[in-house]
Amino acid sequence: MIKFFKIIGILEGISAILLFFVAVPMKYIFANPILIQPIGMAHGVLFTIYIMFAIILKFDQNWNYKKFGIIAMAAIVPLGTFYVDKKYLKDA
Repeated sequence: MIKFFKIIGILEGISAILLFFVAVPMKYIFANPILIQPIGMAHGVLFTIYIMFAIILKFDQNWNYKKFGIIAMAAIVPLGTFYVDKKYLKDA
C-alpha cells in the first residue's frame, strides 16, 4: 500500500507542477484556458486520493500526528510530495 501511495504522491506532485506552472500561466498570460479543466481535474482527483491514503496509512502504519500532518500538508505545497517521498517514504 505504501508503494501505491508513493506513486500517487509523485503523480500528484507532477499534476500540481503542471497546473501551477503550465496551465495557469497559459490561462492568464496567453488567454488560453484549455489546459485548466483537464489538468485541474486530474490534480483534484489525485489530491483527494493522496489525502485518503494518507489517512488510511496514518492508522495502518501507526504514524504520529506530526508525521501525518507533514505528509498531508505536503500535498498543498508544490514539490511537497517529492519531499515526503524522499524524507518519510524512502524505506518503503
